[in-house]
Amino acid sequence: MKTTALLLASFVLFAPAAHAAPALVEPDLRLPSNPAGKDQPPRVALTLDACSGATDMRILGTLIENRIPATIFVTARWLKRNGLVVEVMKAHPDLFEIEDHGAMHVPPIDIKVSVYGLAAAGSSAAVAAEVEGGAAAIKAHGLAAPRWFRGATAKYTHTSMSQIREMGYRIAGYSVNGDGGSLLGAAMAEKRIRNARDGDVIIAHINQPTHAAGAGVARGILDLKAKGYNFVRLDDIPDEMTVGATN
Repeated sequence: MKTTALLLASFVLFAPAAHAAPALVEPDLRLPSNPAGKDQPPRVALTLDACSGATDMRILGTLIENRIPATIFVTARWLKRNGLVVEVMKAHPDLFEIEDHGAMHVPPIDIKVSVYGLAAAGSSAAVAAEVEGGAAAIKAHGLAAPRWFRGATAKYTHTSMSQIREMGYRIAGYSVNGDGGSLLGAAMAEKRIRNARDGDVIIAHINQPTHAAGAGVARGILDLKAKGYNFVRLDDIPDEMTVGATN
């Protein structure tokens, strides 16, 4: 009897959990090797999330004044409140590539979970609604249909990533977190961006004009420009390039 109890206890202790929640993944993305060769200037891709709220003109003004291209990920919520800024971006099609950040800034995760205090979509149907809602808002503002998607928190399950790709989108990861969700101080944000290397994809935020991080983002961009870096947009990345996913 005692032996049987021990065997049962061992089975419970070491058996894999039948209903363990799928692990969340955070995609990584870097630019491919420069086709022009090693003697060319280093390149980075600057990607800026516009989650909701307003627009950080410190960053936007820096981009326009210095002719620096960037990929802007916008939500339907942000578009609703920033129509005039959208018109400014549309007036500079050579600089700004507008892509999908979702409808309501809901993490596109198909399980019930909270990430950074945000409740995830929780089902494949809700993931689809978040992606499609963002795309519809972009097209309603007279912008080109998005080809890239980055969800709130930039975290997914493997199944939600597969679903989004099957919907025709490429998922935008990154390799440098430039502003820590816009919560870093200006000096640290500047340092992170200034230290970007050839091929990095930088993520930062353009919707928090009252946060100190925005000033650092603007300065970091100018630091890279002064170092001779070239800036490219995500639409410059070849379609055949695979995007990895890291935990």
